[in-house]
Amino acid sequence: MKLLSFLFTMFFVLVLSTCHHKNSQFIPVLPLSISNNAVAMINTQKGFEIYSFNGLLTGKTWKDITNNGYRLSQGSWKSISMPELSLPVLASTAVNIGTDVYLIGGYTVNQKGEEKSVADIFKLDTVKQEWSVVTKMPVPVDDTVALTYANRYIYLISGWHDVDNVSIVQVYDVKLNKWFTANPYPAPAVFGHAGGIVENTLVICDGVKVVKHGKSKEFVASPICQLGVINPTHPEIIDWSDMPHHSQTAYYRMAATGDIENSRFIFAGGSDNPYNYDGIGYNKVPSEASNLVFEYDSNYNVWKTHSDIIGSTMDHRALLTDGHWFYIVGGMKKQQKISNEIMKFTIDNE
Repeated sequence: MKLLSFLFTMFFVLVLSTCHHKNSQFIPVLPLSISNNAVAMINTQKGFEIYSFNGLLTGKTWKDITNNGYRLSQGSWKSISMPELSLPVLASTAVNIGTDVYLIGGYTVNQKGEEKSVADIFKLDTVKQEWSVVTKMPVPVDDTVALTYANRYIYLISGWHDVDNVSIVQVYDVKLNKWFTANPYPAPAVFGHAGGIVENTLVICDGVKVVKHGKSKEFVASPICQLGVINPTHPEIIDWSDMPHHSQTAYYRMAATGDIENSRFIFAGGSDNPYNYDGIGYNKVPSEASNLVFEYDSNYNVWKTHSDIIGSTMDHRALLTDGHWFYIVGGMKKQQKISNEIMKFTIDNE
């Protein structure tokens, strides 16, 4: 009877953990609690794999910035080696083209609190599990939005460069190993913004702009969304235009992606109070995570808001998707607690 009672209890706990939110469930947790980590997902013959690189550990000081790498494959996480030249960084970004994962930039922090944007872009051949240094950004940026187009181009949209935001859109041609610039981001330059791509259409939202007062700077939330259309024959041309905002409140470091199957863009979590890497707002008020999910339906040009799908979460670099499920990897939860959870959720078509 004791064994049966134990098994029933464990089953009940498992059901609760996988049904904590409508249309959501948890999958195996990360080996470490980590936030502000670069994430990517690839499709292999054995199923989808999730990768996590760099980020901030639970101490939340400059000493807790890491360059660890992990891979979730066939239901379990394993530590993977990192490039010899890689540094512990925050706000790096990862994307995949085919089975290659590109790890992009980030910034270092020293004991004096000084920050430096990193230019390196590394490529991981996930079949051979081998790294190479492929290129350096012409203008090193961190806290940027990185999106891929035509299985060939990596677009880096706005972001932070050493001491200020930049509005440039840098594009790396993987096939020719060359850089070019596209039409710049037309809204105020930002960092910590979020975005996705569906076919040749981009949606970029929010982030933090810099307002200067003499020699001092103020970091201000920027509640703006922009729609960009890439010219298929001239990828350096992006036709940017204003679009409705999801809520009139800007959210910092949301997890976002484009959902190709349903022609929609998904933005999840974030915080309405921009913060330094430790989760404390630039206004000295601790930032709190959001549980909102914003869905932009590009077929009907409308936003939908969901408040019952995920738990409160912030401090993300991207949202992953396998075409049906969405995955939020790590991040900060309520009271700036760094998480090791992988939140898996879906959004029903209505």
